[in-house]
Amino acid sequence: MTSHFSTMSVAAILAESAARFADTVAVVVGDEETTYRDLWRQSREYAGALAARGIHPGDPVAVLIPNVADFPRVYYAVLALGGVVVPIHALLKSEEIEYVLRDSGATLLVCAAPLLGEGAKGAALAGVDVVSVLIPDDRTGELPFARLEDEARAAEPIDTYVPRDPFDTATILYTSGTTGQPKGAEGCHLALVEQVNVLLLSTFDLRPEDRVLGCLPLFHTFGQTCAMNTSFRAGATVVMVPRFDGDSALQTMVDQRCTIFMGVPTMYIALLDAATRNPERPALRYAISGGAAIPVAVIERFRDEFDAEIHEGYGLTETSPVATFNHVGRPTHPGTVGQALWGVEIAIGNANVQGTVEMLELGELGEILIRGHNIMKGYLGRPDDTAKAIVDGWFRTGDLGTLDADGYVTIVDRTKDMILRNGYNVYPREVEEALAKHPDVSICAVFGIAHDTHGQEIVAAVVLKPGATATAQQLMAFTREHVASYKYPRYVHLVDALPLGPSGKVLKRELVARFE
Repeated sequence: MTSHFSTMSVAAILAESAARFADTVAVVVGDEETTYRDLWRQSREYAGALAARGIHPGDPVAVLIPNVADFPRVYYAVLALGGVVVPIHALLKSEEIEYVLRDSGATLLVCAAPLLGEGAKGAALAGVDVVSVLIPDDRTGELPFARLEDEARAAEPIDTYVPRDPFDTATILYTSGTTGQPKGAEGCHLALVEQVNVLLLSTFDLRPEDRVLGCLPLFHTFGQTCAMNTSFRAGATVVMVPRFDGDSALQTMVDQRCTIFMGVPTMYIALLDAATRNPERPALRYAISGGAAIPVAVIERFRDEFDAEIHEGYGLTETSPVATFNHVGRPTHPGTVGQALWGVEIAIGNANVQGTVEMLELGELGEILIRGHNIMKGYLGRPDDTAKAIVDGWFRTGDLGTLDADGYVTIVDRTKDMILRNGYNVYPREVEEALAKHPDVSICAVFGIAHDTHGQEIVAAVVLKPGATATAQQLMAFTREHVASYKYPRYVHLVDALPLGPSGKVLKRELVARFE
């Protein structure tokens, strides 16, 4: 039994805004608008249906829903019951879904109709019940699943949310494990609520009249915390985009009068591409980038094209997610991921020392370490992995970077992406920055492949802008002018597209497999 009496719930974010901003539109999807009052009422109705199905405080409920209003409805319904939300990547296949359901101990899967193909199969493999949302009336015969909407009409809505201990688990988010199987990072109510409060108070500038384009997947920590929870806490409007592409996103931002854009670098590149075909521009106040490093050249092009500054931040699923940010209202330092959030500390440690943390001097390159109110509780059921990740109270990120005297963090690369050529360390990020300056380059990725004499060889995959004519030789020569001779790519492959993960990150391991 705990000896303290404070309570907390992420569900309070929606409950309080429903009281304060009742008639403000919370969510826009296409032509459909939902106010805060209605969204909270619908969540309480869904919670009543889930309670009737036997969902109790502490029960994990898996959610497989794209960026539509049903995502927040179900998310806050589960949290309001005191349950644990287990969001599932929308692109996973049935065996991967089965793995998440089994590993998390989920007792139920709430699955949107378009994702039932893999979702229902995965649930059957794991022996977990399925309840659906969004099945149209005329398809109930071919999709014979219980509909949460029907059950909600029959059930008694709950009155309000169940209070939780601040350190109770609120979400289990699976981090796409680059090694082995994905691990479930447990986020507690305190970390998630405090993250939102700090982002609003001193990091972003987000107001009730703002309209945020919500194209980041909500099953991912960036979309869930920064776009959804933070916007809802501020009483702003989230314009959801179920499937992102540059042209429709640009038009939606114009039509919906969006004031803030949040995205990953690949989305910014797609918007710049769309801007060559569409002369209209939204009146953006600023934009937020995270998830992967954004080249300075892209920040500059976006500023010229959209008259808005991109504020880049950094974080991980395990840090709820934001740890550092180019704070809105302070001058941005493009090329850096900004300064630590309020109450969060950043240090640089020796990446080669395991089992304990060995701090490095200011300005030295090493592993980025994080501690503060934003750290996860640990990896579900994996004490050994947790002990490796959180050492002496610091979360070890596996990312290499530097910290300057003003507290600005520069990310150099993932430790695992570093290329070792002839004994020299080559950081792909630096080479990508140089390549991105070429006027013909839309997006690029630099990676290492095994080589008999050099250990590893440096390779670049490049997508050119439409109509561009640069050759592989020209791009190689251009990069060579900007980086030391041991760093430039010895092979440049011109490709139509780069392989992207569900959150918009470039999957370098797929490029390595393809070109090795």
